[in-house]
Amino acid sequence: MRLHPVTLASMLPGSVSPEGTARYAGRFPALQQAGHFRQPRHVPGASDLTLSSIALGTYLGETDDAADRSYTEAIIQALRSGINVLDAAINYRHQRSERNLGAALAQLVATGEVQRDEVVVCTKAGYLAFDGDVPADPAAYFEQEYFQRRVMDRSEVAGSVHCMAPKYLTDQIERSRRNLGLETIDVFYLHNPEHQLGAVNEDIFWKRIGAAFTALETAVTENKIRFYGAATWNGFRLAPTQKGYMNLERMVHTAREVGGPEHHFRFVQLPFSLAMTEAWALGNHSCNGRQGSLLQLATDFGIAVMGSATLYQGQLTSGMPDPLRQKLGLESDAENSIQFARSATNLTSSLIGMGQSAHVLENIRVAAQPPMPREAWEGMFSEAGE
Repeated sequence: MRLHPVTLASMLPGSVSPEGTARYAGRFPALQQAGHFRQPRHVPGASDLTLSSIALGTYLGETDDAADRSYTEAIIQALRSGINVLDAAINYRHQRSERNLGAALAQLVATGEVQRDEVVVCTKAGYLAFDGDVPADPAAYFEQEYFQRRVMDRSEVAGSVHCMAPKYLTDQIERSRRNLGLETIDVFYLHNPEHQLGAVNEDIFWKRIGAAFTALETAVTENKIRFYGAATWNGFRLAPTQKGYMNLERMVHTAREVGGPEHHFRFVQLPFSLAMTEAWALGNHSCNGRQGSLLQLATDFGIAVMGSATLYQGQLTSGMPDPLRQKLGLESDAENSIQFARSATNLTSSLIGMGQSAHVLENIRVAAQPPMPREAWEGMFSEAGE
């Protein structure tokens, strides 16, 4: 297993493609028949990609060799089982999650089991990341690694932990490409940009978003990333009057300003589960004068929505009320929670943290079931969200 970044010369070339993802889905006819694979038809540039309704996340876990082996095996199992959307962040497990993902993908590409263009690899940057483990002197590490090298200025760091300055993002993209062993990252997210709103006013915040998007459009032209987006926790779920709220219409408008009508801001990620339903239930966004929730307006925005916290870090694996369990109709509470999330109108993929192969095999069983019909899901939503 590879724990260290690869050299530029050994990176896997290419990126995800419509032909590749269709080829991948074709190897799983039962899952395809069940409606596990989706195409975000409303998303310019990504409309013909075939994406799995369940995605593998890599957030939690120890920072040791045993967890590295387990994650690498789980990612391999996922790719062998019908999951072709993989999600990481440079700060997850101090860069280890990216390296585990890269090791798993490289192994399957080398054996011919998977081709590079069949897989959507997503990662994020924003939070300052250690390298492999927490150093003895974290402040000295950041001083040497970032400030002395002028990767970022102290004035660009919010709350001592978050940065989205252009030079910093460029640096993080290069580190992530090496960690993942990929010439091109398919989806690169700004990681919780709302964190900045605790340190700067809205005018400065939106200027920083514009500068970040300009840098990311440049990275697209350099073939270092394919698409970009915003992966959030609170920003898109809050009421407009709450501190930390981010307006998606303004974000899309900013992307158009810097990238034109063919901009590459095409993905957002936010929590969506039985415990966190705001992406559908809260009408806190608008598009061209139409008010609604983020999921309701996703087609208007031309954005693919990825849901995180599907099992709410394991808290939704038990204790489901009997009436809701009966409506969802699957065997376990975990399966029913996944089914609820993946059936959401306009949701592309539901992220589930899977650090063990056994978790992959358990969760992929849901993919063999058709998602709930739209009318049935929307009809039961108010009850499920209570």
